[in-house]
Amino acid sequence: MSNLEFEPEGWNNEITKLDQSNWKSYMEKNETLQGLVKNCDSNYNLYIKFENGLIGKIPRDEIEAIKTGEDGLPKSNLCVGKVHKFVQFKIKDKLDDNELILSRKQVQIEAMNWVKNNLQIGQKVDGIVKNIEPYGAFVEIGGGVVGLIHIEDLSIARIQTPYERVKIGQKLEVVVKSINREQGKVILSYKETLGTWEENASKFKTGSTVIGKVRETEKNKNGIFIELAPNLVGMAEYKDGLTYGENINVYIKKIDYDRKKVKLLIV
Repeated sequence: MSNLEFEPEGWNNEITKLDQSNWKSYMEKNETLQGLVKNCDSNYNLYIKFENGLIGKIPRDEIEAIKTGEDGLPKSNLCVGKVHKFVQFKIKDKLDDNELILSRKQVQIEAMNWVKNNLQIGQKVDGIVKNIEPYGAFVEIGGGVVGLIHIEDLSIARIQTPYERVKIGQKLEVVVKSINREQGKVILSYKETLGTWEENASKFKTGSTVIGKVRETEKNKNGIFIELAPNLVGMAEYKDGLTYGENINVYIKKIDYDRKKVKLLIV
């Protein structure tokens, strides 16, 4: 695993090399390890294969600490969904010569304690997009703990769907926006990692013609907002016939660093 306190499952596609000679040392040190789930049995236990025929079993009651039902167990589809995915775990015990008992649940408990006690607002963390809804993207930030990026925190430019900025499985850096420490819920932001207005504006020059993307037209038809970069939007005079998301050529009339505005002309 990384030297970071926690990282998303599969962040580095790293599989811990476990065999008969080192499993006990890992267990005694209570280390967080990672493997690739090979299969799920009819009782929804997960299995991971290691070196020299060694097999790791994650019993259903050790798969999940957060998304569980009243019986304390994760839903069957969550278990099945882990097949061919990376999971983090700790070694709990060894049943016989070839089978280890593992716990992903214990990693999640420690990760949740990290969120509740140590994670800081404004902190940058690594994340992997796990799910996308119309209102935002769910991003795992470590140990199976997932935070939410609302759609308005994905982009400075107004977008209609999170898919315009991220996709499932995408690795990205995010900023912690708020934390409910009692519930362990985290709100994240992506747009802060896409560069400041000044950094984005410095990539363009007054008098040049570039490609922009139509993002919004003002209701009173005073102008059209055009995205030049993920965190840079300019305005051009209104023009009929343009559609949201359309790529168009624009001429940069002025970059006003004092007012943080870019004036454009559609060509």
